[in-house]
Amino acid sequence: MISLKIEVPIACFRQSRAREYAETYPVPPPSTIYGMLLSMVGEMDRYKHCGVELAIAMLSNPVKSTVIRTFRRFKKKEIADPTNARPDYQELLTDIELVVFLEKGADLAAPNLCDRLRSAFASPQSISRFGGLCLGESRDLVNSVQLLKESDRTDSWRWLVQDEDGILTLPYWVDHVGSKGTRERRYNLREASQEYEPPTLAWTSISTKYSFTH
Repeated sequence: MISLKIEVPIACFRQSRAREYAETYPVPPPSTIYGMLLSMVGEMDRYKHCGVELAIAMLSNPVKSTVIRTFRRFKKKEIADPTNARPDYQELLTDIELVVFLEKGADLAAPNLCDRLRSAFASPQSISRFGGLCLGESRDLVNSVQLLKESDRTDSWRWLVQDEDGILTLPYWVDHVGSKGTRERRYNLREASQEYEPPTLAWTSISTKYSFTH
């Protein structure tokens, strides 16, 4: 198992069903975390490490704000056509701090994602990647990713745990062509009580199939 602390100054984790008003999830979905970790090790094949399991704990309570920005929706073939751009509202989160635990699970790649992340910290010069490291949209740059330290263990953790009656419906796999292949699960945030190891229901398997528990 490997555990990481991630800090992001500002981001939008756009809800999959949001349209004109770009609402954000209050926490980064497992699929978004998985994509960031693939980017971190320079992996472009998102199927490469299917089966890896991750658990998410929020360290901060991000503040939500609303801005107005230009969105592009291609209604006309000519990309510069002014009808392709229009202003809309978007929600943003600021001061995002979280911890991510990863286990190999059913990740059959060699090396698996956990091993590749360890190598990235041990020998960063061995990683071949491009672009900024983002969590959310391409402009939502990650401020830092570091191995979890003992000093990071506080009383304010909130675990993202599976709950059939949960108020959060988050994707753990996203179909970027349509929505048919998107996989979601219901969660709640649970306050930790000196609980620094992921509870059983905090684990999510990154998979193209439906799955429910660790």
